[in-house]
Amino acid sequence: MPEHSICYLNGRMLPLDQAHISPLDRGFLFADSVYEVIPVYAGKPFLLEAHLQRLHSSLDAIRMSNPHSFADWEDILTRLCSLNGGGDLALYLQITRGSPVQRRHEFPADGNQPTIFAMVSELPSPTNHGLKAITLEDTRWARCDIKSTALLANVLLRQSATDNGADEAILHRNGLVTEGAASSLFIVKDRHLSTPQLNHDVLPGVTRNAILALAEQYGLPHSCREIHIDELSNADEVWLTSSTKEVAPVIEIDGHPICEGRPGPIHESMRLWLDKLKEES
Repeated sequence: MPEHSICYLNGRMLPLDQAHISPLDRGFLFADSVYEVIPVYAGKPFLLEAHLQRLHSSLDAIRMSNPHSFADWEDILTRLCSLNGGGDLALYLQITRGSPVQRRHEFPADGNQPTIFAMVSELPSPTNHGLKAITLEDTRWARCDIKSTALLANVLLRQSATDNGADEAILHRNGLVTEGAASSLFIVKDRHLSTPQLNHDVLPGVTRNAILALAEQYGLPHSCREIHIDELSNADEVWLTSSTKEVAPVIEIDGHPICEGRPGPIHESMRLWLDKLKEES
């Protein structure tokens, strides 16, 4: 990735180091903004329609209008990838409520223009060797289904994992698993795939939904249900999924080995099915 890559800001393509926003921007002051991270393979955004639909849902949830149609978004984001050399990328898109003339908690009365920002970075290689995780109480806000940039709680939870020599924090509330600090969670038991059901505590992950669709397509029994934290240590396999992790096996939780400390056979099948979907998309 070039040191000064090209970004998109409010209708302009320009070098990232020349992009500037007002200090009064509500995304900066209040995290009054939503975002998406979209994997790009061979210059083409993967599952773009699903990501843009989730973006639209997040905007609806915070009472903002979508500034572009799907066709316009596709054109903007595809051009941005092309200007950055194509290939495999991680595409970041953020929309804030803009920059009013005064700092006030309530929405601007004049309906000021949103700030629209997008950039790309290198896409990490998939993690197939296995991740280590710890379990932590879910201390995030009550609307985790909105992909908001209000991520301080996530940052602190992930840092706690890092401080304890782990790659990710698996979160729980009232004894029930929700998700990772920056990932969705799956468990496998007796060849049955399970993931927490969607509610306000769980982000509707695009990769999560793709994994469920692949399970349906290839006949892998699966369900969305409440998962008790005690089920983690007894699971045959545990996975974490996200746009940049893809589907990553967890080999240790709280120092307890999962699947004898190695990726499991169901993960290997899902890895192949996901790779095939990427090639066909």
